[in-house]
Amino acid sequence: MPAPSRTPLTLLAVTVTVLAWASAFIGIRAVGEDLSPGALALGRLAIGTLVLGLLLTRRGWVPPTPGEWRLLVVCGVGWFGIYNLALNAAEQHLDAGTTAMLVNIGPVLIAVFAGLLLGEGFPRWLVIGLGIAFCGVLLIGFATRDAGADLLGVLLSVVAAVTYAAGVVAQKPLLRRLPALQVTFTACAMGALCCLPWAGALVADLGSAPASSIAGTVYLGVVPTALAFSTWAYALRRMDAGRLGATTYLVPPIVVLLGWVLLDEVPPALAVVGGGVCLLGVAVSRRRTRPSRPVPVPQEAGSATV
Repeated sequence: MPAPSRTPLTLLAVTVTVLAWASAFIGIRAVGEDLSPGALALGRLAIGTLVLGLLLTRRGWVPPTPGEWRLLVVCGVGWFGIYNLALNAAEQHLDAGTTAMLVNIGPVLIAVFAGLLLGEGFPRWLVIGLGIAFCGVLLIGFATRDAGADLLGVLLSVVAAVTYAAGVVAQKPLLRRLPALQVTFTACAMGALCCLPWAGALVADLGSAPASSIAGTVYLGVVPTALAFSTWAYALRRMDAGRLGATTYLVPPIVVLLGWVLLDEVPPALAVVGGGVCLLGVAVSRRRTRPSRPVPVPQEAGSATV
């Protein structure tokens, strides 16, 4: 029987997640011309919550324990609330491809949080990879400054990466007992509640936004949020967080390609180099030191074996 992480449904879930999240960077960049970061975050999460809630009505509700509620708050407030606000704001300052490259230092941060919070330690390759990824962030910072963009976008992208990593670390234990759809719905609803202060801005922005931006907001709520976060949770329940996080290496090149085709955006050359250095750091951090083989001890003549 094939390993659970390689079943066709799991691979399909990973593929849908990667493609949908890549498209989100393009959608945010396009819709962000008409909706402010907070308004867009609230609109996207409200639509996602509605769709997930409708799907959840056909399923039973498993009451979370107090400990699980705490993890749900970390996931909902961090990954769904703060992450979306930071990401939307970052794309007001950076092109979609550069933002995607910065956010995808997340797998390194996931390993760091696992070392700090789950007692997994700090292997040598993790420390080396973290240093390489940090150099990549610095290169992107220099590139965006030379291209006329301010460093606030870089900082906001790093905030998004940190909250993404914290959300994954908090989500993984939840999926041991709670249904993936319930976890995604609850976290999405919490994120929407965090964004309620921008309700007035959302109403005002939607009143003046063209139909294309309204449709884009609906798309962001249905596909990259309701669908992709559900397929991610489905895959995360069947794969370890590190292996699944590694699949997001594919997101930045897809975003750069889509941004070039759909938005006529190409990141600065130095930013592309920096993004490559970031991904190299992520790849290095995932290496594992092979345990040394035990040296066989020759038996003395006449010794007994047990």
